[in-house]
Amino acid sequence: MKPGEEMMVKAEELRNATRIGAELFGLLTYRKASLGHEGLREWAEGRLPQRALCMIKRYLLELYITLTVGQGPESGESRRNMEAKMRAVWVAGVGVLWALLAALVPGSVSELVTLVHEPVETESSLLKPKVMIAIVARNAAHSLPHYLGCIERLEYPKERIAIWAATDHNVDNTTAMLREWLKEAQRVYHYVESYTDEWGPKHWPPSRFNHVMKLRQAALKSARERWADYILFVDSDNLLTNPRVLNLMMAENLTLVAPMLESRSLYSNFWCGITPQGYYKRTPDYQPIREWKRLGCFPVPMVHSTFLIDLRREASRDLAFYPPHPDYSWAFDDIMVLAFSARQAGVQMYVCNREHYGFLPVPLKAQQSVEDESESFIHTITEALIDHDIEPSKHLYSPPSPDDTIGFDEILLINLKRRLDRRTRMLKTMASLGLHATLTDAVDGKALNTSQLQALGIEMMPGYKDPYSGRILTRGEIGCFLSHHSIWTRVLEHGLQKVLVLEDDVRFEPRFKRRFQAIMDDIDKAQLDWDLIYVGRKRMQVQQPEQSVDGVNNLVKADYSYWTLGYALSQQGARKLLAAEPLTRMMPVDEFLPIMFNKHPNVEYMSHFEPRDLKAFSVEPLLIYPTHYTGEPGYISDTETSTIWDNEDVATDWDRQHARKTAQQGRIRPVAQNSVTGDSPPPAARASRDEL
Repeated sequence: MKPGEEMMVKAEELRNATRIGAELFGLLTYRKASLGHEGLREWAEGRLPQRALCMIKRYLLELYITLTVGQGPESGESRRNMEAKMRAVWVAGVGVLWALLAALVPGSVSELVTLVHEPVETESSLLKPKVMIAIVARNAAHSLPHYLGCIERLEYPKERIAIWAATDHNVDNTTAMLREWLKEAQRVYHYVESYTDEWGPKHWPPSRFNHVMKLRQAALKSARERWADYILFVDSDNLLTNPRVLNLMMAENLTLVAPMLESRSLYSNFWCGITPQGYYKRTPDYQPIREWKRLGCFPVPMVHSTFLIDLRREASRDLAFYPPHPDYSWAFDDIMVLAFSARQAGVQMYVCNREHYGFLPVPLKAQQSVEDESESFIHTITEALIDHDIEPSKHLYSPPSPDDTIGFDEILLINLKRRLDRRTRMLKTMASLGLHATLTDAVDGKALNTSQLQALGIEMMPGYKDPYSGRILTRGEIGCFLSHHSIWTRVLEHGLQKVLVLEDDVRFEPRFKRRFQAIMDDIDKAQLDWDLIYVGRKRMQVQQPEQSVDGVNNLVKADYSYWTLGYALSQQGARKLLAAEPLTRMMPVDEFLPIMFNKHPNVEYMSHFEPRDLKAFSVEPLLIYPTHYTGEPGYISDTETSTIWDNEDVATDWDRQHARKTAQQGRIRPVAQNSVTGDSPPPAARASRDEL
């Protein structure tokens, strides 16, 4: 072989050896992944584990065998080939040592090598449990729009919710409304199943209870067959105002649990006691739970109306509505059957009141009609609106609200422009009641300055001090007075014969519209001469009863009273109030009114006004109450909390320091209770009636 050719062969052998060494270096670097998590960490830290050294030795041996195997007796040519191959082993060994050096000396040679770390993907979140919501509706056209609106607003993935709905025995538009909603629901919910059976009028014989039990059992069976994790039963007149209620109940991790629902009385959707025959039994445990004096989840013998069952629990397989348990001997009632079934299955029922979850109406008496039921539910809506912005379902047509003022020229609603929340709530509430309100802007006392007060010619009543705190008038109280003063002026300027004045922080009693209309009709028939009629107030004279009015049901002659929540005012009454020129001797408006009908206990104050011949009356029982009392969550006062009238730098917070004026009406002794003819149900706002 010529020298030139030999040099070319050696160069080719060197290139091959270098390639083999580079491949071995790459192989060793790649095989780092096989060292495991701990070995890889030690590699990165410069501490090569013993098993890595063993791996290097094995790879070198495999390479050597590969290069030498299959060689015959040595010849000149074979020796040259062997030399070339040994040089390749040497170069490969250098590559291995280079890799070893990179591993053993971090921060030097290893910096020349980029270690590729694959990002570790986090696990995806679990899908929400599958829930079936069971709806059984009967003559529920009045409640379905808001009921289904609450279902739609539940904060839970709709693709994980199935809807099971049944309706029958209807005399209203329930079937058509439910079908309309279900048609839209099919597009967003996981599954929709419906059952309808139209026959019979409104009645609840034993056969009806038997039928309802079968319907509920059908819902339970459907949930099990479709592998639902939970089933939520919600009566069609229950309003779930807390959109997190499903998640909250699931988080309790209980087989059968109910969110405590509110009503206008102590009535709720649970019992704390049960008789051996399966009926309700009063216990001392009920009221503290119902009034949130005890918070938590409590074991109870009965829940109804709205409750959640965890179908993943083994014991839930024995829960049934129909047929009743073989040992069942109580009345045929779906909730009693389920309670007995739970007891036999070893499933404890629970009720939770950790939060506010929703509302339900008080049950009606057997002789009451669908119209009565509708009126009762309207009150449930107005109660829910106090603290919740609920809307009817967007998939159901809601007819326009009636434009009714129940015989008054105007119903005037006083509202501060900055209190949009109160304005929205009151307009929705009055629309639910079928009443049309005219908004009047209140005077914002906090925005009044001293020069404005002087321009209006406002002077304080000499010697006036708040009877509880001893302070003088606040700017908020001045704004309140001016707001009512502007309405009295409006009555005269517009020639209005009679108006109903409402403040924006009131709640209405059940059947407000019908009851108040009946009182005003009686007044017209009796041709009663009146100037002012309290619809809501705080009675301050509680030593003796007020005098009832002959020929008019549910009306008394008003004695010393606080608050101007709501009152009817005649044109004659407005003229008398303005003629007294109260701005020059200003005091709180609810102190001024009793002076004008000569019932204020402070003779000195009364001496500043003549004549004091306002003819004032009050409905009895009252039809309007405050939405919140002092100290309750949500209570805000724009009159008590401001600054005193003649010094913008002196702030007041009297509504919290001296709560007696804005506190709830105290207990009136039996001897001082008013006695009137007509309908006198217990006040709903703070009724102490039984749970059932």
